[in-house]
Amino acid sequence: MKVSNRTSEVEYAIRDIIVHAREYEKSGRQIIYLNIGDPVKYDFKTPDHIKQALIDSVSHDFNYYTDSEGLYELREAIVEKESRKGLSITAEDVLVTNGVSEGLDMTMASIVESNTEVLMPGPYYPPYASYVKFYGGRPVEFKLTPDGKPDLEDLISKITPRTRALCIISPNNPTGEVFDHKSLKQLVDIAAEHSLYIICDEIYDSLVFDGEFTGIGKVAKDSPVILLNGFSKVYLMTGWRCGYICMNSNCSKLENIRNNIPKLARVRISTNLPVQRAAIAALRGPQDHIPMMVSKLRRRRDLVVKRLNQISSISCNVPKGAFYAFPKINLSSRWKNDKHFVLDLLNETGVLTVHGSGFGSNFGTDHFRIVYLPQEQILDEAMDKLEHFVNGPAK
Repeated sequence: MKVSNRTSEVEYAIRDIIVHAREYEKSGRQIIYLNIGDPVKYDFKTPDHIKQALIDSVSHDFNYYTDSEGLYELREAIVEKESRKGLSITAEDVLVTNGVSEGLDMTMASIVESNTEVLMPGPYYPPYASYVKFYGGRPVEFKLTPDGKPDLEDLISKITPRTRALCIISPNNPTGEVFDHKSLKQLVDIAAEHSLYIICDEIYDSLVFDGEFTGIGKVAKDSPVILLNGFSKVYLMTGWRCGYICMNSNCSKLENIRNNIPKLARVRISTNLPVQRAAIAALRGPQDHIPMMVSKLRRRRDLVVKRLNQISSISCNVPKGAFYAFPKINLSSRWKNDKHFVLDLLNETGVLTVHGSGFGSNFGTDHFRIVYLPQEQILDEAMDKLEHFVNGPAK
């Protein structure tokens, strides 16, 4: 029976690679999973006050549908957070979603049409390209300079009459790069000049190791900024699926999408009410776990980057945020491409990473992504296996 062409275009390398891991596990061998950025799977646990808020909500029968746009008190708490980061919004500019992924889906559904184009930094987080293609558009990668800043000349050269939006992911997944104030302002100015939506993903906003994080709100002014954020990473609520969309209240150009995107929220009824109440506790409760999390991640980042750069065929920039490293591999004659390298690494060592071309063929090729969330001893073991694999004889 027929399947729609748009579904066949959907790819998500981070989870697609698990199909191969399941085959490996059938042999009874153990895998070191370095492919999915889920801190709760490791030794980063949801803070007790957030868990208790969820339990209390369920116990006190907050188990019904709530407003499709999201619980008003949560939207107010989101306004408090994003206002501190510089974005001008009211509760009416916030839409609560089932994770950032649903927010991205709703946003792309609202602005992408057949043959339109969306700009995104290469390499990019895979769902950005998949949703654009799903709605008939074309993802267009723009280049970053060796120091992680946007290549403005390359970006401008790729803007056409079909371009609808510019995506910014900072801190970036998969590279861990963080755009500074100047870079963000340059991107916002270019987008505003060409009447492009600015879709900015700040899900890792508090997980920055070097320097300060600058939110898009600091430079947004009256530009058409659509911010995506959520609770999965910083608040360790990955399995709970809670995120949000914010639209710059200073921008009159967003009026159409501000009126229409809630229709998509109403169609899917509402998001999980007990989780929304727990999200309020996350935003307004103790934040002590965040600096401890950053400190732990910094140590693990330093360990992995040091070990990677000690392997002769691998080079890796130092990520400034999030919890990913994106090393470049000299494939030589042993591997046909980066996916072949990743699958060979899995089958020979049991270390599961993600092929870089899954994050965009233009700038992800010849790389692979490593998640450095596990404890140091596990990361050391994985790096030992990787080093022996790369330096070992070809079969």
